[in-house]
Amino acid sequence: MTDAIQHSALNQLFDGARTFNQWSDKPVDEKTIRAIYDHVKWGPTSANSSPARFVWIRSPEGKAKLAALAMEANRSKILVAPVTVIIAYDLAFPETLPKLFPAAGEKMRQFFKQPGVAEVNAMRNSSLQGAYLIIGARALGLDCGPMSGFDNAGVDAAFFSGTTIKSNFICSIGYGVPGTPHPRNPRLTFEEACQYA
Repeated sequence: MTDAIQHSALNQLFDGARTFNQWSDKPVDEKTIRAIYDHVKWGPTSANSSPARFVWIRSPEGKAKLAALAMEANRSKILVAPVTVIIAYDLAFPETLPKLFPAAGEKMRQFFKQPGVAEVNAMRNSSLQGAYLIIGARALGLDCGPMSGFDNAGVDAAFFSGTTIKSNFICSIGYGVPGTPHPRNPRLTFEEACQYA
């Protein structure tokens, strides 16, 4: 990969992209959801572990169940969005490593099964995969509204009971209503956030 992408693409993914909370009623269809995942799955994770698991909430029943577990300010965002994704992680992800990392899958499976190792890596890498999801959705022309204000334990009980899967964060996806985001908040400058060593 030697060529920088066009500025218009960078603007769509980063510079001009905004977090949306109000959505048009244009649906996000199955083909688009699958296309998002088909891009996300190629993002790098430690040892190709790919611990993220995604629940795409589209039905009225699913939206109501998730919204009831969100803080009040986030409930309407979930109910109105065409789809809200629960980005979660599977603590049993080491079991997939023989498939996902053929060169050293069994060795990596044993490494990640050490006490405390799976939890840290699952959270870190599912967060990466959640970020890839935002970039992938934006690349396909959608808008995103990531959120953390919800009851993780409640979501785990409601959507992942009896499994080794835990919720990380949620993200509404759809076509935002133009002009509805608040004025853009500032960001730290390079000098405030970065240093060389």
